Order: sequence, then structure tokens, then C-alpha cells
Amino acid sequence: MSNKVLVAVFSASGVTKRVGEEIARAAGADFYEILPKEIYTSADLDWRNRKSRSSVEMNDPSARPEIADSALDMAAYDTVFVGFPIWWGVAPRIIDTFLESYDFSGKKIVPFCTSGGSGVGRSDTELHKDVSADVKWEKGRLINRPDAEEIRSWLAKVL
Repeated sequence: MSNKVLVAVFSASGVTKRVGEEIARAAGADFYEILPKEIYTSADLDWRNRKSRSSVEMNDPSARPEIADSALDMAAYDTVFVGFPIWWGVAPRIIDTFLESYDFSGKKIVPFCTSGGSGVGRSDTELHKDVSADVKWEKGRLINRPDAEEIRSWLAKVL
């Protein structure tokens, strides 16, 4: 069986996108950017403001920001890397939206994240609730920069 790989990334500032693009290049994978239907402004991302859009979403576990384009043929992939920045110790709610939008049965999911100050924490295992039980989960990995050598070494272990 060929291992068709997708790297799906949500990136608010561009850091996670750059890491995801390097992972896709190194793995020979397809790249998909998870774009919100309503793009986040810098005011939306102000984590110090409890009324900012991101703060309101992260304080509501049922929040599911809409994705701009959800026309992926997920059946075509065997392995899906899911990349995101750490928000409030976990993945942004739009990652829940993405994972709940597709059938990942029989697939391997490999979470990776970027963070300005925290580690993976419980972010990767929190995502397990959003997909069917018939998924092979790899341990989440914090990768803060698109370091080709570090990424190739990691890919050799997870692919």
C-alpha cells in the first residue's frame, strides 16, 4: 500500500504554516491550509482581552469556527498530519471543526504544534475525542521552526 500523506495546518500568524510546508516538502505530501471562513484579525487574536474572538472561542468547548473550504477528499489519504498553534494549552477550536468534518477511520493522525511559550501539553490527546476510535494516533510534537534536518529525523520515526 502506498502511504498517501496530507499535511493539514491552521496557522494564525504564519509560523505553523511554514513548519507544515516544510513537513509536506520533506514527506512528499499534499499541503492543505485550514482557513477560517472569517479570517482572524489581530484584535481577534488578543489573548489578553477576554472578549476577543479567540478568547471567547477557547472558553467555549462547543465552539466550532467555520472553515472556508472543506472540500478535501480525505478518503485519498492514509496519514494526516494536523498542525496548529497552541492556544490556551490546547489546539484552537477550528481544529475540532476540521477533525469532526471528516471520517478518519483506518488512518494515522500525526499532530504537531507550534507555541510561543508552552509545550504540547494535553493538546494532542484532547483531539482524540473528535474522531472515531479506529485511528492510529502518533504522539504530538512541538516544532517551532521549519528546520529541515529536525523534520526529516522526526518523519523517519512517524511515517
